[in-house]
Amino acid sequence: MSMIVNRRDLDFLLYETFDLESLLTEQRYADYDRESIEAILDLAQSVAEDKYLPIAALLDANEPEYVDGKAITIPELKEALAAYKDAGLCTTGYDADVGGMQVPDMVHQAINGMFVCANGPASNYEFLTQGAANMLIACGSQELQDKYLPKMVEGEWFGTMCLSEPQAGSSLADIRTKAEPVGDGSYRISGTKMWITGGEQDITENIIQMVLAKIPGSPPGVRGISLFLVPKVRVNDDGSLGEHNNIALAGLNHKMGQRGSTNCLLNFGETGDTIGYLVGGENQGLANMFHMMNEARISVGMSAVQYALGGYLYSLDYARNRPQGRPIGNKDPEAPQVMISEHTDVKRMLMAQKAAVEGAQALMYYCAQMIDKQKTSKNEEEQGRLALLLDLLTPICKSWPSEYCLEANKLAIQILGGYGYTREYPVERLYRDNRLNHIHEGTWAIHGIDILGRKVSIAGGAAVKYLAEEMAATIEAAAQWPELADNSQRLAKAGKQIQETLQAVAQSPDPALALANATLFLNAMGHVVVAWMWLKQAIAAHQGLVGANADDRAFYSGKLAAADYFFRYELPRIDTDLTLVANLDSTCYDLSAEQFVGR
Repeated sequence: MSMIVNRRDLDFLLYETFDLESLLTEQRYADYDRESIEAILDLAQSVAEDKYLPIAALLDANEPEYVDGKAITIPELKEALAAYKDAGLCTTGYDADVGGMQVPDMVHQAINGMFVCANGPASNYEFLTQGAANMLIACGSQELQDKYLPKMVEGEWFGTMCLSEPQAGSSLADIRTKAEPVGDGSYRISGTKMWITGGEQDITENIIQMVLAKIPGSPPGVRGISLFLVPKVRVNDDGSLGEHNNIALAGLNHKMGQRGSTNCLLNFGETGDTIGYLVGGENQGLANMFHMMNEARISVGMSAVQYALGGYLYSLDYARNRPQGRPIGNKDPEAPQVMISEHTDVKRMLMAQKAAVEGAQALMYYCAQMIDKQKTSKNEEEQGRLALLLDLLTPICKSWPSEYCLEANKLAIQILGGYGYTREYPVERLYRDNRLNHIHEGTWAIHGIDILGRKVSIAGGAAVKYLAEEMAATIEAAAQWPELADNSQRLAKAGKQIQETLQAVAQSPDPALALANATLFLNAMGHVVVAWMWLKQAIAAHQGLVGANADDRAFYSGKLAAADYFFRYELPRIDTDLTLVANLDSTCYDLSAEQFVGR
């Protein structure tokens, strides 16, 4: 049993639930068939299990050190990343015209997922590079792409993004980093950036940083933000490396988890000129950065899923092999003990993990499928519909797994009991690593305000309309199985509750009060969407049961049980949240700081 992937479940999602084979008939992916995709996944699993997983605890115990102004990482990390590069896996996320493998995004997500589950902090370096490179492809000039992109795609240089600043945090309107024109098309960058994951590592000889800064005279707030490519080492016109670009490592942050990734405070222009290059137009930085941030937010959701998958697989294996106690009612101390997987509450905790992990994982692959369809569709109307749906679902993709897959990690610790709380077992590390996903790329509150304050109303509410239509189509497809009638009705009712809540919020005369419980709305919306994903999986499971062998019958019946669990135990939780949102409850909104402890 692998501790980083359930290949049977992965096949179920890719082929039985989301029909990857149909996508492979498109010209864009004509180089691939199921056999070649399986070979790539086999390679990825082998590298992840052989090179990444064995050093996960070592990397956690030996975080980067700050020595003479440099960040020093352990050699085992460099060896693992070199194996990833040598296997060619760093190219899976890119199109063929820039040197990539051009695999479907569903497959790319599956590959990345294995490495996150095996060793998330190590995988961060390549994940951030892919995001920076894809933003350069989307927004950068041909000159910049020619100069920097090839080595990023090949894994020779890593990339990162520099958004936050010590005084600004998530409020990008308050950044102070400046970009002054030099006169030759370049800019002098000066300022300080905080929380820079992957910054100033000693793994690659260059780091390509995407930096948000303001050009003097630009409009105030976010309207005046521009985006710049700022290399750690300047690159000559012939592609060779030149002088150091005067980026100073001011210190490393010491984190609760994800300790194997550098996380830095960087000073630009402190020891000399730091030269950067405009990516896209002036004052378009925030819009351009969202090319990376939206991609990153979906990937953060997938990371949350994968950390939880690691905890689930480990705690399941432990529960199956740990004898303790006897069935309730058996008072004979001489009777043989049973495995703890036979105890009802352990079954509950395992099922809660399964429902969260596999439900959220289905959502990730659904979104990946939409990205693939966007790339293959020649119909502008369909492309627009997919774009709106993806825009609506992105805050859910990031936030729901970050909350409920983290809860799954907590349950994994609980199943191991006291052992789970020790570093002898990986479940406590997986929990600590996953905790970051709730914070970075936008906190829960930020995404709550985004979805309720903006996403539900874009294009006149078209995104919500399209989502309702997609859910209705799934409910209709489920009608041929009477066993799914109750869950279909529950989903239909939940969708109606969402619509009624939105109507109530729209009538609020106070915009701030309307958004006071936005996080609760996001939470409920996430539950409804994941319930929808479970109905999709239940349909695929019923289809799979026809003519299934004994092993597959057990697998499919487990899927149906997990769907029932989610609809019965989890989906009803939306009632309280949506009632508070619809009633414009002001309990928290009305509070003053003094009311918490007095003056």
